[in-house]
Amino acid sequence: MKSHIRKAGPWRRRAAAAAGAFVLAGVAVGTAASPASAAGWACDHDGQTVWCASVTGIASGSYLASHNGPSYSSGTTGHRYYNGNTMMLACWTTGDGDADGHGDHYWFALDSDSDSGFINDWYVTTGSPSQWQPHVPHCR
Repeated sequence: MKSHIRKAGPWRRRAAAAAGAFVLAGVAVGTAASPASAAGWACDHDGQTVWCASVTGIASGSYLASHNGPSYSSGTTGHRYYNGNTMMLACWTTGDGDADGHGDHYWFALDSDSDSGFINDWYVTTGSPSQWQPHVPHCR
């Protein structure tokens, strides 16, 4: 019994592979351009350029709380932030490690008219310290 299914010739396999690679490259470019994957960016706040980042990695139904200082025992300001919210970063300092145990001890003071609290670096798209330290001053 002869099969009616033909194997794709070498040129068809190469064309399919090239088309698949092209689609994957397009997805990668689209993903890299999204704000959530950025390592922080310059933004404007009251005519001043400040460094901004987005909240990321917060479990569905949960939120990132702003704290009165760079520790979880300092209490919260009452402000809640969700994945995708933009934060304006005034300065950085060190404090408690992140709540999920990754060891991130960097905290950012927020530059906001309504919230002057602190958030842990682990939960925002800042990238590595070498990426944000040139743009965000150390808190004094």
